[in-house]
Amino acid sequence: MTAQLGVAVFGAGTAAGQLVLELIEERGLPVDTIIPLGSSDEVGETVRALGRNLDIRDVADFDWSEARLALFVGTASDSLRWADVAAEQGCLVLDASGAFVTDDEVPLVCMEANPEALGDYRQRNLIALASGVTSQLLAVLKPLHAEVGVARVNLSGYLSVSGAGKAGVDELASQTAALLNARPVEPSCFPVQIAFNLLGQCGELLDNGYSREEWQLVLESQRVLGQEVAINPTLARVPVFYGDALAVHLELHQPLDAEQVKELLRSAPGVALSDEGEVPSPVVDANGRDEVLVARVRQDFSHPQGVDLWLVADNLRRGAALGVVQAAESVLRDYL
Repeated sequence: MTAQLGVAVFGAGTAAGQLVLELIEERGLPVDTIIPLGSSDEVGETVRALGRNLDIRDVADFDWSEARLALFVGTASDSLRWADVAAEQGCLVLDASGAFVTDDEVPLVCMEANPEALGDYRQRNLIALASGVTSQLLAVLKPLHAEVGVARVNLSGYLSVSGAGKAGVDELASQTAALLNARPVEPSCFPVQIAFNLLGQCGELLDNGYSREEWQLVLESQRVLGQEVAINPTLARVPVFYGDALAVHLELHQPLDAEQVKELLRSAPGVALSDEGEVPSPVVDANGRDEVLVARVRQDFSHPQGVDLWLVADNLRRGAALGVVQAAESVLRDYL
């Protein structure tokens, strides 16, 4: 590690960015300076980092030689514009935007599933982090896949509005208040009313009928586990502010009973197995937790090698922020 280590956080003004700053301090990331970056409309906003109030600086004017490491937690379009610029100027970029999911020159990392892939960053000086939903799923799949192999995954995901950013949170809040006061609502962030409703797709639909978020989950999971693992997701948006849930149905290559599955998950990193009879919810149980909470582990009586599970996680802390900070810890310890 260099004597003076500067870390830039691009997207520092977002909810995920602010959590990244909190986790850097909470986990004691060994850095000397934090440089919060944003787009021009965020310049001058203040964020808290390492016990100080810092102004967000304009990414367009930033000299990347000031930082050895950059954590990108903004939009995919911002990452596509600036990640290679930063990397070419010698800054190692950890990107959590999903912009490089299909780029074979960029290693895709889920810290619970393939942390060794961090070492493949040298070709582009760039590392992509799996999305929050993918990392939530892979933390649970990895120990089962290593034991007997996962053949197929069918899942239904129930994603909170914060996955759509501040606009999603504001829309649910304003629509809820309006409807409780008998006022009409006009959707803007989501295509139809989200308050007291649910939407059968998250994001735009692709030509293959899957939404972009669903297809990202497929691509990321197969890059980490292997193309031979079949992934079939349906993601819905639900009127919950924070926290995601997945109902997962696995087909394994060899049978495992429910107790064997539980035993494997008890020792899995980043996973917390709930007590018998407890069914955790995203809001009450997962909020502020670093682990994926797992419950309702049971045999699938419709398939001889089937297992069913219920997963919940804090989509911002555990999904959007923790993985990139854990990756930063690893690269600082092992590679820089």
